[in-house]
Amino acid sequence: MLNCLKILDFTKLLPGPFATMILADLGACVLRVESPHHSDLLQTSPPFDGDQSVAHQSINRSKKSISLDLKNEEAIQVIYELLNEYDIVIEQFRPGVMDKLGLGFEQLKKINPRIIYCSITGYGQTGPFRNRAGHDNNYLSLSGILSYSSRKNERPVPMGIQIADQAGGSLYSIIAILSAAIHREQTGEGQWMDISMTDCTFALQSLMGAGWLTKKIDPKPEAHMLNGGIFYDYYETSDGRYFSVGSLEPPFRKQLCEALGITNYLPYSFSENEDELIVFKNEIKKGFIQKSYDEWKQIFIKYDACVEPVLLFSEACEHPQLKERELVVNVQKEDGTTQPQIGLPIKSSVYKPSYLYTGVKSGVNTEEILLSLGYDHQTVYRFIEKGITRSKTK
Repeated sequence: MLNCLKILDFTKLLPGPFATMILADLGACVLRVESPHHSDLLQTSPPFDGDQSVAHQSINRSKKSISLDLKNEEAIQVIYELLNEYDIVIEQFRPGVMDKLGLGFEQLKKINPRIIYCSITGYGQTGPFRNRAGHDNNYLSLSGILSYSSRKNERPVPMGIQIADQAGGSLYSIIAILSAAIHREQTGEGQWMDISMTDCTFALQSLMGAGWLTKKIDPKPEAHMLNGGIFYDYYETSDGRYFSVGSLEPPFRKQLCEALGITNYLPYSFSENEDELIVFKNEIKKGFIQKSYDEWKQIFIKYDACVEPVLLFSEACEHPQLKERELVVNVQKEDGTTQPQIGLPIKSSVYKPSYLYTGVKSGVNTEEILLSLGYDHQTVYRFIEKGITRSKTK
């Protein structure tokens, strides 16, 4: 579907690689440009399948890899030659680094005026924090999200997934690249997109943010409909497991009360009186704690109440709904066997995702790519000797 897109990927870790993984699943040709001297930290993240990180193999599936020392002028010349074929660049360096290397947008635009250039940073290309280091929890902190993502009088907790990295950096960069590709198709014009993970995370607060912007109501923990302020919450069973209750609409509230045997408290669920809402929530707590996780699973099979068990990841993989949707796929490894990975969740009537192979070791395609550009074997060997690249066997 996206086989017309050819992408040079200068990113590491998660935001950029997750974005280019999705684009590769959709058919784009992705070439990672990696340092011969400094490995992506994701390559050293356990657990391992053989000598490779399974996280790296998953996030970088279907991509090729070339190893180049971007501080060397001959390596930069290779990039310039690749721009005749690859006309989308995604990079994740701090602001100004690519300019110093001779690989900034304005520099590459002179070589290929149609270039689409996407920069992912923590804080963006402008502003007082533009050069400041950060990670996912920092971006969530500065966006304001963590201030109301906790229980009352308790500290925020680390999220189970990297929201700012993936929902912020990855998904917004995909939107930016695809919108730029449509614009280029219509006008022939390339462009530079500045993606700040803090900006994008801040923008996820459409519901909570509206209260402050219009009425100066600052979001607080357990004070709103969707963050524990009412019965929309998680409830413990007798054996220490949990259920999610999202029964907001009247028919679902009714079924919730019927399943728990608290129908006499149903009117409290519609009350605007804080004390009555607390009573209703406490009745739900008392109800769930009376039975085990498995018992409630069997009970709620009979009700369409927006109530579901909180699954372990291993349980989610075996859930019939997720299995029917084929979210776990087998991807070919270098040795001919396969590795289970999380597949693309997008379903299309005309396209099936393309899973070519698991993520490869850094630089494994270097020789193949250099030879395709017209370099001879002697030059490739000289590049290896000078440290401009490295042998795929190392």
